[in-house]
Parts: sequence; structure tokens; C-alpha cells
Amino acid sequence: MADETSPPVDQLVVASVREDGPSSSLVKKAQFSDRVLICSIVGRTDGGAGLAGERVRVGGWVKTGREQGKGTFAFLELNDGSCPANLQVIVDASVSDLAPLVPTGTCVSVDGVLKTPPEGAKQKIELRVEKVIHVGRVDPAKYPIPKTKLTLEFLRDVLHLRARTNTISAVARIRNALAFATHSFFQEHNFLYIHTPIVTTSDCEGAGEMFQVTTLIGESERLEKDLIKNPPPTEADVEAAKLVVKERGDAVAQLKAAKASKQDMAPAVDELKKAKENVAELEKRSKLKPGIPKKDGKIDYSQDFFARQAFLTVSGQLQVETYACALSSVYTFGPTFRAENSHTSRHLAEFWMVEPEIAFADLQDDMNCAEAYVKYMCQWLLDKCYNDMELMAKNYDKGCIERLKTVASTPFVRVSYTEAVKMLEDAVAKGKKFENKVEWGVDLASEHERYLTEVLFQKPVIVYNYPKGIKAFYMRLNDDGKTVAAMDVLVPKVGELIGGSQREERYEVITERIAEMGLPMEPYEWYLDLRRFGTVKHSGFGLGFERMILFATGIDNIRDVIPFPRYPGRADL
Repeated sequence: MADETSPPVDQLVVASVREDGPSSSLVKKAQFSDRVLICSIVGRTDGGAGLAGERVRVGGWVKTGREQGKGTFAFLELNDGSCPANLQVIVDASVSDLAPLVPTGTCVSVDGVLKTPPEGAKQKIELRVEKVIHVGRVDPAKYPIPKTKLTLEFLRDVLHLRARTNTISAVARIRNALAFATHSFFQEHNFLYIHTPIVTTSDCEGAGEMFQVTTLIGESERLEKDLIKNPPPTEADVEAAKLVVKERGDAVAQLKAAKASKQDMAPAVDELKKAKENVAELEKRSKLKPGIPKKDGKIDYSQDFFARQAFLTVSGQLQVETYACALSSVYTFGPTFRAENSHTSRHLAEFWMVEPEIAFADLQDDMNCAEAYVKYMCQWLLDKCYNDMELMAKNYDKGCIERLKTVASTPFVRVSYTEAVKMLEDAVAKGKKFENKVEWGVDLASEHERYLTEVLFQKPVIVYNYPKGIKAFYMRLNDDGKTVAAMDVLVPKVGELIGGSQREERYEVITERIAEMGLPMEPYEWYLDLRRFGTVKHSGFGLGFERMILFATGIDNIRDVIPFPRYPGRADL
């Protein structure tokens, strides 16, 4: 037990020692490992210059390394993932063999003294190594991530190592920051975080492009192997077993007729019982057939793991509504899945969604929440991830930082779907050419969305009141009978970032909508109960998390902003 003078855990530090005696300053130590984070050195406002003379232990991976002075010392650029900047480390040949240290990708842990570099140097601080603690060697001839410039396409083939590159590590920190911002925003506004199921029996979108969850295939394969190894009994085998039952039964009957004692009859009764069990087992095995079980010509899902069809979720919205209709303001944030055979730069088979749901809220409230949330995330990145955003601006999108600033500080434009279509039709009349036709009743294509945000308004746009024929059954029908209280938040670079709506809370109306769309009623009975019992006006939306990262960073392909992308033909690791 710590004594009363012990510092609290979150203030644990390592007291450094200057060469000329004890230091009055302190270098913050990583709380759960024996080292100082590189970001706590080079991430300071002075670039670490004020730490000159401090002794520290650091660990990381070599970005670049080179021997100098005819092999008398080596420069290493070390990065531990805590920030985009590297720490320059100098190792003398008298301290360690230099050859294993310099290859890109080598992991090292070293003790040393922070020094002010020579005048004119790019860095503000460097580390003079006194002792090498650990070396995780790399064979440069075999290491797939050399220090040469690599394409993002190439890096998708080495998912297990690509986080060591500047871009992917920066994306990881940005993704982490946006996840933190998401929880912070909703927690600050008194939303409860609800974990919704990944395995579901309902199709939220009604699109049918879902991954099925089943054990029938594996069970059928096991059965086929078993039947080859242990063939099912023949009819003659079953009849022979039944004959044994008859014989055992006759023996018991004879003992009864002879008024034998229970003790004398017990062995015969036991034999009869075993014979009957053997017949039951043989009859059961005789009915086994290879292949997936069927009933009335269709797959018999009653024999599946969940005794019904089950899928990977495309959205947690329907489930989280059950909590909104009891706890008022809730959100879910987790993986979702779509079995869409799409190879575009905007689609993944597995992606993350942020889905808040608000009771006692209409479409205006929904739009207000969505706008505030997006602005909050943009400001969070500017405040917490500016260095990583600078790397994105330098390498991928020069305007990404300005875009974040604009979105964080500018009110979003709000136009109805009808108004948006009229604007696009006017653009076509003036000579603008779109690949997809523009007319009332069709869903807006990405090119239409980006024209509105990047050309017409040059800022985020919220389009609302869409035709009911292109939206889901759960969206509230407007009084005109033609449109629903739906809204999409469109942003430059990406197009649709958020889709949401006021939910249909009227029982009669939503049952009509389900029937209109040709969906079975039975799987949604629980959802309809929310309307039968204590119905309430409520609204919500879904934000595609990876699309938010695309918008923020300016990276073009969604496969490069998720750690382990899944898409048709690829599910590595």
C-alpha cells in the first residue's frame, strides 16, 4: 500500500539527473512502461530544447539510420507512434555495434542524455545514447517497408506492418482522436452509450445485402465426413436391433410371469432399456443425409444455431431505438457490415457507424445535433491533432486544415430535397454535365452531393424531406404523403457523411410502410411494440466513421483509413 506522501498514479514521473547534478525539472514517464514517450520530448512547444541535460530512456522503431564518421557513430531517426515527429538519436560505436541499429524498422530501447544539437540543425533536441537496452533486429533484404516512398495501394498488401509508416500512423491517431471526440460529445450532452448486437435477425435498411451467420454449412461438412467414416445403419441393421428389443422384452415378460423379484428382474430390464436406446440411435442415424437440411424444398433454419436466419448487422439503429424509448438520449458506436459487391473507393464490407437516437426530438432537433457533432469533431482535430493534420495537408490535401476550420466555424446550409433538385436542374440547364440523371424522385448521386457542397455553396449542406420511395420504412411520412422527414448531411470531398430522420412513431403508418416495401412483418413485431406501447416522437442519424476520416484527412480511398479493411476478395488478418 502506498504511503500518504505517494503521488497519485496519473502524476507518476521520472526524475531526471543533469550531468552537473540533480535536476529541478521533470520529464514525464509513460505510465505503464519504463520509458519516456517521444511526444513528451519533441511535442513540447519548444521542441524539447528546454530538456537539454535530462537523462531519459526512450524506445521506438528506426525510421532512417546511417553510420557516419567512417563508422564511429550513427544517426537514428526514432519514432514510437506517440506523435508524427521523430527523435534524433546518436549512438557511438564505443557504446554498441552500429550495424544492427541502422536498418529501417529496427526496434531499439536506449538510455541517454538529451543534448542541444549544433546550431543550424533542423531539430531542437537530440539524444546522446549511453546504453543500448534492446535491439529488435531487421534484415533489410527481407523487410517489406523500406524507407523509400510507398503507395497506399502497396501498403494494403502488408497490413500487419503498414502502421509503421508516417501516413498510416497519423491516420491511426486521427481516428483515435475522432473516436474520443465522439464519446466526449455525446457524454457531454447526457447521451448513454449502448452496445447493440452484431448478430441480428432484422434488416434495418431493407436492402437485403447482408452477411448471413450460420453454422449449417460447417455442420453439414462434419456430417458428411462422419457418414463416410461411420456409414448410417441399413434397414436390416435397424430390424435386427428391433429383434433384440423383442427378445429382451420376452425375457422380461417371462420373469414377470414367474413372479421373479425386482432384484432378479433388474439385469433383464436394464438390458431391455439399452436395446431400446440402441434402436432409437440407429433410427436417428438412418435418417441422416449429407448436405444442408431442408424442409418443403427450402433450407430448414430451425436446425441452425439461432433456430432462424441470422445476419451481421447493417445498423444498430433499430435496436438502439428500444433504449431511446426508455432512456431518452442514447447512441451506439460499433462495426456494421454490408455484403455489397462494390470495389469503389467509398465502400467497405465492414465499417463503423455512430448512431445517436433522441426521444422527444423532431427533424429540426436531429439536424441541429448532427451539425453540432460534426463541428465538434472538426474543432477537436484542430485542437488535439494539428501536427498530424499538417502531415495530411503536406502529403494529401493542402486544403484539409482550412476545410476543418471552415466547417467548425460556419453554419451549415439547409435546403429541401425539392430545392436541391431544382438547383441541380438549373445547373444542367446552364451546361453542367452529370453522369447521373437529375430529376425529382431519384436519389442524389455522389457527384450531385459534391456539386452542392464544393461548387454551389462551398460548405456543408443538409438536404431534408426526401421522396418516400428512396428512403427506409422507419422514416416519418410527411403530411404531403410523398416525402419523409429524412435528412442527409453532405460535406465537401466526400458527399454524404450523415443520414438521419425523424422516426415514424405512428403504428398504423409504419405497418403500412413495411407492407409497401414488401418486408415481412414478423421480424419487426418487437419494433412495432415501441409504437404500440408508449410511443414517442424520436429522431436519430448515422455517421459513417470512415467517411468522416476521409473528409478530415483528404485521403481518397476508404481502405486506407480503417486498420484492417474488408472488401470483396480481401479479408487479411
